[in-house]
Amino acid sequence: MQVTIPHYYPGFHCIADHCSDTCCAGWAIMIDDASMKKYRAQTDLLGRKLLNGIDWKKGCFKQSHGRCAFLNEMNLCDMYTDGGPSMLCKTCREYPRHTEEYEGVRELSLSMSCEEAARLILGLKEPVRFLTKEDDREETYPEFDFFLYSKLMDVREEIFSLLQNRNREISLRAAMILGLGHDLQKRIRDGKLYQTEELIVRYRQAGCEEFFRMKSREYTAPHGERYIRMNNWFSLFDKLEVLSQEWPAYIGELKILLFEQGPDQYGKKREEFYEYIETVPERKREWSQWLEQLLVYFVYTYFCGAVYDEHPYVKVKMAVICTILIEELALAIYIRHPGCLSFDDFTRLVHRFSREIEHSDVNLNTLENSFRTEEVYGLKEILRVL
Repeated sequence: MQVTIPHYYPGFHCIADHCSDTCCAGWAIMIDDASMKKYRAQTDLLGRKLLNGIDWKKGCFKQSHGRCAFLNEMNLCDMYTDGGPSMLCKTCREYPRHTEEYEGVRELSLSMSCEEAARLILGLKEPVRFLTKEDDREETYPEFDFFLYSKLMDVREEIFSLLQNRNREISLRAAMILGLGHDLQKRIRDGKLYQTEELIVRYRQAGCEEFFRMKSREYTAPHGERYIRMNNWFSLFDKLEVLSQEWPAYIGELKILLFEQGPDQYGKKREEFYEYIETVPERKREWSQWLEQLLVYFVYTYFCGAVYDEHPYVKVKMAVICTILIEELALAIYIRHPGCLSFDDFTRLVHRFSREIEHSDVNLNTLENSFRTEEVYGLKEILRVL
């Protein structure tokens, strides 16, 4: 068995009641079978609390006003307090640690839906490194396409290399990984996956960078067109399952700040925002690092999942479009508080976005389906708003 982690993974520590949010509210916490069996066997005072605090049919903890039944007024877990860490279910024990499973491989990550994890990841100054160890365990997955998986791994390695090349502006890096995802998808569709190595070599050549630099200049949309496109993209949020009761109002407020005054004001505010970012070298460097860490995070988490559906291009779109949407929301926060976008502001934004999107398979599937089927998320259309 091969286990991979990002180098920052061991550095995460839950800050419990010192957190400004709680992971015990706003979503249904499902209970694994082993924990359900253990909870049924409890006959003491905690057992009576469990009897009343669990939805035994659905296999999850009950909620009160969107909060887990065991979350007390100090934002601490009564189950942990009364029974110790061994009483926690698998979800509560592991969160925000996340595992992607492949044949003979486990990839561990931290979810940015946890504010402290988001702070750790976005606060990295250095490029992410991935650490791998192996043991003697073996397993076989029926019908697992190991040839496709190996090619996805090769391409993902190249995507990381492209994203972490800090000699290029971040928009160019995003454009290049979109192109690579697009070209890989074509080879899968045409039954030419054997050409993957040749494709990777092409993206390492100097002429490839210049090609995408030229295309980026050619496709960049003026503010008026970008205003229309982004307004359209924001309709995505209306299609999604709502997990937090505050989310629709939050998105609605930011959408008003962005679009209510029309394309001219939108363009003016956008210019002001990027002047704020780019006139201070340290701020510009920090902004680029935030976006790099976001893109690497999304690619690491989702890209190789294409071994199960053969849609790697959609996974790259997911990374790039989600990052663009977060950029746009950051602009709205800047408009709300002119002259300032702090690290804490950005971290809270990413945390809320991730929580609403990544905690719902329905939402992830809705996004992937939109990115796969709707023309407004085509390659040229995305390049126009990078």
